[in-house]
Amino acid sequence: RWVLSLECKGSRNFLSALKRAVEVDFKDKDKHKSQGLYLLTTGIPDQETHTISAYVAEVCRGFDLQLHVCLFSVTKGTDSTGVIPARYANPREAASAFREIVQAANGRLHWFGEAGIFESDDIASIISEMEKAKNYSQKCAFLVESLKQRS
Repeated sequence: RWVLSLECKGSRNFLSALKRAVEVDFKDKDKHKSQGLYLLTTGIPDQETHTISAYVAEVCRGFDLQLHVCLFSVTKGTDSTGVIPARYANPREAASAFREIVQAANGRLHWFGEAGIFESDDIASIISEMEKAKNYSQKCAFLVESLKQRS
């Protein structure tokens, strides 16, 4: 129920928020085997991608932290405030930037919009596993057929 009372607000000062989360809000981080942060966003951070990636790589090296990004591409004309972010990028550029950032953090990118899922590391992993299983199944079927023909 508490989620229903939340309001969307803030800025795209990603680096400041990440520093707070990592340096202040992670209590007892040494007691946990791994931890993850999820960023829910609709656009690119204000800071340059390489700056964020370098910081994320350094922070994640210190303890087992993964940064996962859920990027929601909003259709044009849905921002009723008319506020233009300090740094603008189209959805593809934003996804590319976050892809670089999550790679530095050993995390995953999930990019979706009103039309559905554009890209998801989890789905790509599942598809890869399914392709491996299919290939293995075909090899097994070939082996069984070969053995039948020898008998």
